[in-house]
Amino acid sequence: MRQHQCTLNIQTPGQSLTDISRPVAAVVQEAGIQTGLCTVFLRHTSASLLIQENADPDVLKDLQQFLSRLVPEGAHYLHGAEGPDDMPAHIRTALTQTSETIPIAQGRLALGTWQGLYVWEHRQRSHSRELVVHVLGD
Repeated sequence: MRQHQCTLNIQTPGQSLTDISRPVAAVVQEAGIQTGLCTVFLRHTSASLLIQENADPDVLKDLQQFLSRLVPEGAHYLHGAEGPDDMPAHIRTALTQTSETIPIAQGRLALGTWQGLYVWEHRQRSHSRELVVHVLGD
């Protein structure tokens, strides 16, 4: 059993979903592991990870709008020192997740035909987000 780990820095443009499938796939290829698991961990509390449709961008827009309605921004939260979008971002992250584990088959991420891996930025402004990618297998 072999392991490979690296850190990726992803720049988000602000509140949106950023496809990170290719950079994560490049880490898997670099690891040279044919069968195993790839765990991606996002080291932040105001953004999350998501596996979702990568063909129709309307799916991502609908998800973004739904979560914005579910957890609205505003000054009605106790935690407001970092702006009106910060506490809602923390809640959105708590409702989603900060890690994903994807099988590796034949040296590639075993994502479905219409699946992509995304960083879901919950803050309004651009951020540099750090991901730890850990690949384990043979």
